[in-house]
Amino acid sequence: MRATVFVFARQPRLGRLKKRLARDIGALAALNFYRGSLDRLERRLSGGRRWRLIWSVTPDRAARRGRWGRVGGLMPQGRGHLGQRMVRALRGASPGPAIVIGTDIPGIDRAAVAHAVRLLGRYDMVFGPSGDGGYWLVGVSGRRPLPYGFLDKVRWSTDHALADSLASLPSGGRVAFAPLLDDVDTEEDYRRWRDSDRATD
Repeated sequence: MRATVFVFARQPRLGRLKKRLARDIGALAALNFYRGSLDRLERRLSGGRRWRLIWSVTPDRAARRGRWGRVGGLMPQGRGHLGQRMVRALRGASPGPAIVIGTDIPGIDRAAVAHAVRLLGRYDMVFGPSGDGGYWLVGVSGRRPLPYGFLDKVRWSTDHALADSLASLPSGGRVAFAPLLDDVDTEEDYRRWRDSDRATD
């Protein structure tokens, strides 16, 4: 069954995103990094046969084709905290596996997402951890309804995000983990990425 991959993205506007990174490297450089991240994800993930790509964007008014202009489906994230928006997307997906990924992890590629989809053939849920205690991916198999309270009390943007998300799951579910990938939130992260081979991909 074909999976659904939601890319949670923010409309790229100067001074409105990657604020921690922008404090380190400047708002324009942070904006250019983010736009490049969107371009890489579109190039790497669109056109696949194993999943349908959907851009889930904020603010909601950005979910207009003329403003967005990328290959794939398009939908607004809607209201609520990040966990509520992610759960809403996962619950509203077509039958089959559903995955939510972020946009500031340069290492996301087709192979990483395909691996997560394969894991959902054997597990109820998959997380892709990041080195800062968060995660770059969360996915569900679609064989069970999402549990009540899932992602309700997560301390987002902290090193507790993954642990809190796992704690919101009931016991008995089968959870797998995709490979660890790092995001880019600080100048150190940015320079490490820029100096790597991936920066030219």
